Amino acid sequence: METLEQIKNRAELAARGAKIDLVVNPGPSGQSSLLIDHAHAVAVATFLRDHPALSFDLCSNVTGVDWLDRVVKKTTKVKQVVDSVEKEVDQVSEERIPGYLEAVYHLYSIKLKHGPLIIRMRTANRTDGARFPSLTPVWRSAELQEREIFDLYGIHFDGHPDLRRILMWDEFKDYPMRKDYVQPDDFEWEPTPHDQVLQRTKEHYTPRPTLDGAEQITSHSDVATPNK
Repeated sequence: METLEQIKNRAELAARGAKIDLVVNPGPSGQSSLLIDHAHAVAVATFLRDHPALSFDLCSNVTGVDWLDRVVKKTTKVKQVVDSVEKEVDQVSEERIPGYLEAVYHLYSIKLKHGPLIIRMRTANRTDGARFPSLTPVWRSAELQEREIFDLYGIHFDGHPDLRRILMWDEFKDYPMRKDYVQPDDFEWEPTPHDQVLQRTKEHYTPRPTLDGAEQITSHSDVATPNK
């Protein structure tokens, strides 16, 4: 398989005006990816599928990612005069990065037996404009997985053939996979709170009185015996 840089250059030439950035993964997997702008995503995806040297004919996985606001610390070398001597010292700075949502696609070529190629789309923030172009018209296998991202992350996929909830019921108002999602104190299938659910409930419900009259019922003698 060609390098990411080579694939990036090919795609930018094929889809004129496309903005594609290389996202480096510093982790053990080393699986870096290509960040594609929304306006040219379908054109780039079609190129990746149809170009004979690439032939990414299978989208094996699509997933959503929720990135909260975070602060990244960066260490740089600067020159300072210490005790009348110029020295190179470490200077730590902080960069605040606003949160955003992503859809990440893992692509393989069955024909050429290579991959994965990872491409992603990203929103500007976590609140406004959570919309991406659907890539289901390019890879049919993305259909149900884009629906799942819509259901659990609230990202709308424009051009999807059947965009509706797939796990949660239609009346459900929130997005359970977002990192700021707050679970309810109880669930429809769990009528009796217990364990962690009970602890959450105690935080904002008035506790039941110790004495409420029920403790006075002590034996069966207080219950009328039916006539035989």
